[in-house]
Amino acid sequence: MNVGALLSFLLFTILVAVISWYKTRKENLQTAAGLFFANRNLGFLVVGGALFFTNISAVQFIGENELVYTNNMSVMAWGISSVLAMLIVSELIMPVYLRSGISTTPDFLEERYDIGTKRFVSVIFLISYIVNMLPSVLYSGAIAFNGLFGLSNALHISYWATIWILVWLIGLIGCLYTVLGGLKAVAISDTVLGVGMFAGGILLPYVALKYLGHGSVNTGLDLLLAARRDHFNAIGSAKDAVPFPTIFTGMFLVNLYYWGTEQYIVQQALASRSLAESQKGIAVACVGKIISPLLLNIPGLIAVMLYPHLDNTAEVFPRIVSDVCSPVLTGFIAAITFGAALTTFNAGLNSTSTLFVLNLYKPFKEWRQEAVSERQVVRVSKRFELLVCLLAMFIAPFIVFAQQGLYTYIQKVSGLFSVPIFTILVVGLLHKRMPAIAAKIGLTFFIITYSVSQLLVDTGLHFLHVLAILFVATVLLMLLIGTLYPRKEPFVQQWNNIVDLRPWKRRHVYTVLLLLAMVALFVVFSPLGLAE
Repeated sequence: MNVGALLSFLLFTILVAVISWYKTRKENLQTAAGLFFANRNLGFLVVGGALFFTNISAVQFIGENELVYTNNMSVMAWGISSVLAMLIVSELIMPVYLRSGISTTPDFLEERYDIGTKRFVSVIFLISYIVNMLPSVLYSGAIAFNGLFGLSNALHISYWATIWILVWLIGLIGCLYTVLGGLKAVAISDTVLGVGMFAGGILLPYVALKYLGHGSVNTGLDLLLAARRDHFNAIGSAKDAVPFPTIFTGMFLVNLYYWGTEQYIVQQALASRSLAESQKGIAVACVGKIISPLLLNIPGLIAVMLYPHLDNTAEVFPRIVSDVCSPVLTGFIAAITFGAALTTFNAGLNSTSTLFVLNLYKPFKEWRQEAVSERQVVRVSKRFELLVCLLAMFIAPFIVFAQQGLYTYIQKVSGLFSVPIFTILVVGLLHKRMPAIAAKIGLTFFIITYSVSQLLVDTGLHFLHVLAILFVATVLLMLLIGTLYPRKEPFVQQWNNIVDLRPWKRRHVYTVLLLLAMVALFVVFSPLGLAE
């Protein structure tokens, strides 16, 4: 174990924690608004940093670089194509949420359909976080940390035992962080780490190319461009992990769901002080997505040249960092990776308690005509966070047995929960007389048929295409039900806004610039560019 790297890691990690503590020391965390929504007072830079780094976790560092190494740059599509989805959410969905004054996305589904739909979706969210999202974040963080510091060799214990230890270490620290700091601490940490990631995104490819070129960055770049040009291609074929046509089918739907419905993401934007600040924050997060391939994909590309044969491809990212970086830079990138795991885990924990307490526990108490104080809400939420944390830590190590790589596993499982919820949201927005029973049948139909297609029947189709087909089928089923049993009165949204709803005046200019940058990246990493 490199002592210098470890000291550097501790220094940067403690610095982030101190900044977060200083910025949140006067926050009132004894109310639901303070604990869950930072008192709805976040500016656009904090919103943008929180959105971006809550999305970026060790899953991306590990999973995307692994897929670049084993396939090509086609995995870049997940992050880059999400820019379009984020801008659509900024323009069309976020104004609806802020106008309603909701606390969770199921709140809007209650307003649109009924309380049964809200409970159904809240339970789906909770299951998704407990069995997929939170364990995946812990597992990928453990892989990264072990690879960067070589803990299993240093401690002379098995890889399996090391993963268990690191999963529990990250989980317990993350739980403590969330319980003590609330959403504001998570958002501040995300912003600081986002700045660090941009710095790391420039430094890591630079030193990796210098290492490849035996001291010369230009030589390293020439060597990289002269060999394995197929790895530069982001236009994936049917045999690649991300076939290019999936960008326009299931991937587009997943990205719209993620940025427009996923509770732990939307909650960051709902905490903004105005619609304009929320839209500016989403634009800042889009800039982050445009730059992110520097750290999430390019190292995997360089690793193809450095390590022609790796037994454990999940260790591509930590291996290249530990080999090419100085101890200080290794510790810095380790702090970013560790922080990415922590902040995403923290945001997920905060959202699970938000969903449970506000959508299930509090309504149940009110149904029993029992008074629920703010202090009781906060106390129950912290206890629930601890329970969820323990469950996630028990599940996480077993992801080692997942097939097709970590990133593909996560996306495939999340599809079971994500697109069904987005489907009923879209239909509810566009069809004002769609009844609640249609939403419940649509959710059930989608979840069952997708499960069958992935576990019991080999369709021969990429899972993203399956999601798109089921989206269309579910919409048609809901339209049929809506025609036979329409609502008596059309849905009319109630205005209950608690922030300024004036939109950002210059958003359209920045939308065009961001979309041009998105298209330009695909052109650069295509047969028209570097992959010729």
